Amino acid sequence: MSVPHIDYPVDFDQDPGLLTFTFGGKDAVAEVPAPGTLSTSTLDAFAGRLNRPDMLPSDADLQGYLNPQTGPFFIPQAHPGDTLAVHFKSIVPHFDFGVSTLIHFFGALTSTPQTPTLQDPLPERLWYYGIDTAKGTVTLNAKESAHSFDFALDPMHGTVGVAPAKNEVHSSLTPGAWGGNMDTPELRAGATCYLGVNVEGALFNFGDGHARQGEGESCGTAVETAMDSTVAFDVVSNYYTPWPRIETDEFIMTTGSMRPMEDAYRIAHTEMVHWISEITGMSKLDSYQFVSQAALTPVANAVDTVYTVVCKIPKALLGGADVYGGIHEKLKTY
Repeated sequence: MSVPHIDYPVDFDQDPGLLTFTFGGKDAVAEVPAPGTLSTSTLDAFAGRLNRPDMLPSDADLQGYLNPQTGPFFIPQAHPGDTLAVHFKSIVPHFDFGVSTLIHFFGALTSTPQTPTLQDPLPERLWYYGIDTAKGTVTLNAKESAHSFDFALDPMHGTVGVAPAKNEVHSSLTPGAWGGNMDTPELRAGATCYLGVNVEGALFNFGDGHARQGEGESCGTAVETAMDSTVAFDVVSNYYTPWPRIETDEFIMTTGSMRPMEDAYRIAHTEMVHWISEITGMSKLDSYQFVSQAALTPVANAVDTVYTVVCKIPKALLGGADVYGGIHEKLKTY
């Protein structure tokens, strides 16, 4: 199927203050029809300001410019009460390097403003990773020894979302029902993300490219890098998705973002129980039993303002049951 294609170039050297750092509260930068595809780029979480091996996070003079987003994009066919389907056709690192850091009072294994202790902050550090797209590797060189490790390149986007409901505006550092900074490695090429539309045009934006990330993002940063990405859009009319969902060839997934983490777990699993009931026609309690025995539950992030948990169900268990009218397969052909 031939669909319209939009190219939206990004200036990597522009003033970071001109970029988008919220979900909601910004006018659209361009219009993308649905169905349609978009090719664009995203800056890394540090807006390109950490770009040498000898730097520390405090050297970058970030001034609050964290997690810049490309967008928002206005999708004319998306109306409140619909679901926006976003399929990631390709996600490729723009540069041959990425960085990961330790930042004072940030991360899962240190004192933070939300969980304070009397300990001093961990020392600042920056790890400069080599990225080889031809070999498909991401190379870690240890800072305090001669060790070196090649990991598999596994690009994904940490932030994917739409404008929130009720005219709310949320930082691009925060995940919620609108999507946002979910930091799940499941949002790699080949995945379709379903987002409930809250405002006319959805106002979709995304960013926070990771060359790879372990589940939980425990130190607070993945291998942060700029990305060149192509996404395909379509709209499921008159069907609202209350929390972000993800579909791949092998799994359907629900997400929940909240503190404490058990509430994020509850949201993700409650959403999956309702979805399984809808897909199969089983009762709520039978679906609860199904999910209890079938679910995989990776922690997407344990470091953001609120945490994100994912609930995964193998599609093979559903016997070819219909999911969003087969839109995932259709988007793969755009």
